[in-house]
Amino acid sequence: MLSYKELAEKTLAQLDDQQIHWQPAGQPNNIYIIVKHMSGNMLSRFTDFLTSDGEKPWRQRDAEFEDDAPEATKAAMLELWNKGWDCLIHAIDSLQEEDLGKTVYIRTEPHTVMDALNRQLSHYPYHVGQIVYLGKIMRGEGWESLSIPVGQSSQFNEAKAAGK
Repeated sequence: MLSYKELAEKTLAQLDDQQIHWQPAGQPNNIYIIVKHMSGNMLSRFTDFLTSDGEKPWRQRDAEFEDDAPEATKAAMLELWNKGWDCLIHAIDSLQEEDLGKTVYIRTEPHTVMDALNRQLSHYPYHVGQIVYLGKIMRGEGWESLSIPVGQSSQFNEAKAAGK
């Protein structure tokens, strides 16, 4: 899970304040909106994870999909990002083995803790992929690969085989 957080953060490090608000044609979500949504989702789902419904009454999900702060900086967006991730990580770190079979609710629908975790841990990589894709589009030729750069697979594999 933290590897997805890291992928997004490596992408965000390559972008500036204006780029986080850029939207391609057709009005898909920009990176700021995706981060705002992910943070809102994490805070709702993982605040009082074992004891309250994962869709909190204070959550304004529809507002998460509005770029209501076009002046928001990357630093401000990263505060939202970290607030959501901190809540998620704290909730998971607090779980005990005996909690995994317990029932939690999301929008009044019962889920085992494991099912609820799997649901969310497939949701977040989906959005991380969107962040990476948008970042790669914006950076174009300036994109810094997050894994093995194109054309360098053989060198990478040889280095791994040599123990480097």
